[in-house]
Amino acid sequence: MTGMCLPSWAGKTFEKIHLSRLFVLTISGFVIGIWLFATPDGLLGKADAIGYAVCHRIDARSFHLGIRTLPMCSRCSGTFLGVLIALSYFITVKKKAAIFPSKPILLGLGFFAFAYAFDGINSYLALIPHAPYLYEPHNYLRLSTGMFFGISLMSIVYPALNQSLWLRSYSVRVLSSYRELVILSLLAALFILGVISENPLILYPVAILSTLGVLILLTMVYTMVVLMITKKEGVAETWQELIFPCIGGLTLAVIQIGLINLVRYLFMGSWEGFNFL
Repeated sequence: MTGMCLPSWAGKTFEKIHLSRLFVLTISGFVIGIWLFATPDGLLGKADAIGYAVCHRIDARSFHLGIRTLPMCSRCSGTFLGVLIALSYFITVKKKAAIFPSKPILLGLGFFAFAYAFDGINSYLALIPHAPYLYEPHNYLRLSTGMFFGISLMSIVYPALNQSLWLRSYSVRVLSSYRELVILSLLAALFILGVISENPLILYPVAILSTLGVLILLTMVYTMVVLMITKKEGVAETWQELIFPCIGGLTLAVIQIGLINLVRYLFMGSWEGFNFL
């Protein structure tokens, strides 16, 4: 039986796709390899480098694993743990949900964001000598407001991502009732209790997971950017079609982290946090 021959135009198209994917893999491998080489050694060292790109890492405003400061302050750790909690829930229960929460739910999420900003401003004022502030800042409050803000953030990013990814996304709200918001809040409360116990067996995975949350969130956002630039929004039917857009998103995320790492390191001369206190 004679094999089928592809038309010349189809062969050229296939070759272009192959070369473009090879190019993406090469650039991605190069970028990630350089970042891994240039950042501190060890898993916690890499986590520190990610935290270094998004967080002030002030020692007194962070939880500690023994004498070691966690990769991010208590507020940022909470934020990106909240991102992971919400993402895990949505992937498990909502899958391709692509509709934003209703206005009443958005109001609740807005309250979380307001509490995050309010506590952040109060904490910032406490850094300034003789500046008035309403209450004594505390790492437990920073952790909690960050955690709930992370849930709010993912509740917006997740349906936006599904709209960008899928040809057939689900016409389902990512959060359809206050009951679901309460479930997420209870999950967040369990994590909060675990972190404030300051048990090393809990804080070590917290250190890794929180920085993983940074990488995942940035990759999600940049994947949407890649799809928009390549005009491939809303056309995927399988996960296999999204491998290379996601690799592109991850590469851009690492580039952003690496550039901020570089600028901050040149400014500070070390991987330590800011020393305001």
